[in-house]
Amino acid sequence: MSTPPSLTSLSISTGEGSNSAIEPNSVSPSLPPHLSHSPLNNQKVSAPFQFGSRRLVDPSSVYEFNAWDHVAPSAADLSHAEAQYASQRMHPVSSFDAARFNANPVKWWNKFYTNNTSNFFKDRKWLQQEFPVLTELTSAQDGGGSKARILEIGAGAGNTAFPILKANQNPNLMIYACDFSVTAVNLIRASVDYDERFIQAEVWDVSSETLPPSVTENSIDVVLLIFIFSALSPQQWEQAVKNVYRVLKPGGEVCFRDYGRGDLAQVRFRKGRYMEENFYVRGDGTRVYFFAEDQLRSIWAGIRAVAGEFKDGNDQDGPAGEHNESSEGLNGVETGIENSKSLENSTLPIFEILSLGVDRRLLVNRQKQLRMHRCWMQGRFRKPLKT
Repeated sequence: MSTPPSLTSLSISTGEGSNSAIEPNSVSPSLPPHLSHSPLNNQKVSAPFQFGSRRLVDPSSVYEFNAWDHVAPSAADLSHAEAQYASQRMHPVSSFDAARFNANPVKWWNKFYTNNTSNFFKDRKWLQQEFPVLTELTSAQDGGGSKARILEIGAGAGNTAFPILKANQNPNLMIYACDFSVTAVNLIRASVDYDERFIQAEVWDVSSETLPPSVTENSIDVVLLIFIFSALSPQQWEQAVKNVYRVLKPGGEVCFRDYGRGDLAQVRFRKGRYMEENFYVRGDGTRVYFFAEDQLRSIWAGIRAVAGEFKDGNDQDGPAGEHNESSEGLNGVETGIENSKSLENSTLPIFEILSLGVDRRLLVNRQKQLRMHRCWMQGRFRKPLKT
């Protein structure tokens, strides 16, 4: 159930078309690869590009490249966003349409994958760079590789599972690729890369009260939640978190990436798309939520989310696509026990937060002199060894 980009015309590049004066056959030793336009000395040819290293030190150089990392919105940007949110609230989706979109969300995702097959999304080749645990599970270890089980929730057309399989060297790896769209699951099964020795695609709704086919409690090493939690309504979060907790082994990890509060895609929503605070419906009928860091920290650390409890997220340190991006997480392990306001009344399981951070990227249209702020949330959560 991968989340479709709403601004697919914006691509993240590393500076093609620049008017750089560097000669093609010369390399400036003073320029690091991520700031160089020279074909002999730049990072854009790497796979994947090492995001997170290009910082905007001199604001006058903003149009030198197409993307800059860790650029916070200005006061003017925040003011514009707040004006947009106010307008969205004044012109929400009709109650009839809200009921229509919420009653059967799988219908709209089936339509989406009928119209947009496996070529719509780019393969997420950055996953192992951002989540090293995937490299550990897919490596060839002593004894032929240890048994490893990965559950991808919201597998879509396979743009996460298949890149992992292509890099896999562990003969004992199994990926359970689950999506509640039967159309998406059929796309995975029809792929030439589908190998039942290593991947099993099944229809499953993470917000249901059942577990995925062939998956038992305490059996999964890693759960992947890549742009899928945002497709759930807030009322579905609790059951989804419970299911993730049930399938993970003690010590198992969640690899999480999703949309952040104040992302360009949220700011650009127009009349008739607002369903509730930070929750919208796209033109194709699919839904999307935009998260704040404190909100995710509370949900996954076991404190019940309360409407209005979380700050906007714009006070923290790009096309509305979710691919080819990285994040700078926060180190350390946290739980929701300390600072809990109502832990005794919460039924959510408690995960340890290994990292959780905001990934900001400033995209630049150099021809039109436009600046566009993207915002994503990325984290790693662990089921405690002692439950």
